[in-house]
Parts: sequence; structure tokens; C-alpha cells
Amino acid sequence: MSHEAAARDTANTPDDAGQRPVPFRGGGFVHRPLGPVAPVVFLAILALWELGSRSGFISPIALPAPSAAFAALADLFKTGMLWKHLGASLYRLALGWTLGSLLGIAVGLAVGLFSLARAGLLPLVSALFPVPKIALLPLFIIWFGIGEGSKVATILFGTFFPTVIATYAGVDNVDRGLIRMGQSFGLGWLSIVRKIIVPGAMPAILSGFRISASIAIVLLVAAEMIGAEFGIGAYILMAGALFALDQLIAGVALLSVLGLVIAWLIGKLEKRLLSWRM
Repeated sequence: MSHEAAARDTANTPDDAGQRPVPFRGGGFVHRPLGPVAPVVFLAILALWELGSRSGFISPIALPAPSAAFAALADLFKTGMLWKHLGASLYRLALGWTLGSLLGIAVGLAVGLFSLARAGLLPLVSALFPVPKIALLPLFIIWFGIGEGSKVATILFGTFFPTVIATYAGVDNVDRGLIRMGQSFGLGWLSIVRKIIVPGAMPAILSGFRISASIAIVLLVAAEMIGAEFGIGAYILMAGALFALDQLIAGVALLSVLGLVIAWLIGKLEKRLLSWRM
């Protein structure tokens, strides 16, 4: 390009004051935090529910009002039974889910990294994963007794399989180019696993945590309905037997709050461990 043409292009270009800023289009589908939306939707549903109950549109025999469930929950708190039921459930859930997740990660890494483990364990995992875990509770009662052992084993067994599948699937999805790059730079096998494979598989592992935590809560309630004196599941079973629907809804609300807290904790863990994705 000649100097004259360059001068003409410069002259035809608008100055800085007349230029329009180009919007940034590289957001990468990052979600914006909309904190007030969830509480507003939740409170609106409760308000409509309460209004329908007070107007008679919703029969209290079929579904009690939220105020009645809240009163049952307050009574549970005043009598001190809330902490007994909640403490028993949290102990079983924390122990069973933690042990099941740790074993699941170990087996999932073995399946993802070693051909012998994949050939021997993957068919076994695929065969046992569809089995309803609560159907094995009578067997666990025979093995571990009617106490805490059978309930923890049920939660452990139900948590183990989705964690295994999520872990080895995450290992399989790690970019092999990164692994070859690490090998070309002379990294050892253990360093590649620790610095490349485990961080690359971590999003899938944490997604598996969310699924296994939900399964663990379902199995917790089912296990506590069989031979448990205290626990949220035992409380719901007692309320259902007495047709105390306000207490039953209060127990379901406790489970919902428990699920929300677990999801919040896993979200915090994701932000901490997956900050490299931002």
C-alpha cells in the first residue's frame, strides 16, 4: 500500500470520539448470578399454596397449609426432637456418603487408568448398578444387624456406583493431547495422574457427587423407615401412619433443606477446585 493510500484511509477513519465501542462477545455462556430470583419464586409458591388452603380451594385433608407444616416444625424444635432426628440422619448420611464416595473415586480411577481393572471391574459395576439398593437392605440387616451398620451400608452401596461411573468417565474424557504433552516433557506417571488426569476429571467427579448425594438422601429415608427409632425417615413414617399430614410435610421440608445445603456445599467445592475453568 502506498503512503498516499494509507493517508486516505486514515483520513476516512472516524476519530476516537466518533467510534462506537464494540460489545464484548466472549462471555463463554457464563451464568450471571441472579440471587433474588430463587427466594422470590419459592415465596410466591408458598403464598399461593397458603392462599389456596385458606380459601378452601385446597383441602386441608389432602394437603395442609404451609403455616400448619411450619407449626409442626416449630413444635418439633420446641420439644428437642428435631435435633435427635436430624442428628441421626446426618450421621448416617455423612458416614455412608463419604465412605461410598471415597471407595467410588478409588475404583473409578483404577478402572480409568488400568486395563486389567477395567476388564475385571467394569462389567461388575455395570451389572450391579441397576439393582435397586433398597432391595438389598434385608440382606444388609442380616450381615450388619438392625442398627446403624445396615443403614450406612445401604447408603454406601448406593453412593459407590454412580461415583465409580462418573470418575472413570471423567478420566476417559481428559484430553489425551495434554497427557502426551506431559509425557513429552518427561513427567512421571504419578505426576501426570496428579497434575493432568485428576484435575481434568474433577468436573465429572463433582457432578457425580451431586447425583450420589441425591441418591444417598433417598436411600437414607428408605433405610430409616425400616427399624429406626430416630431419623427424618422414621419421623415421616410415623407421621404417615398417624395421618398427621402437617408433620409429614414438615419432614419433607427438612429433607428439602438438607438437599439444598448439600448442593450449596458441593457448589462451594466446585468453585474452589474448578477455579481454573474461569
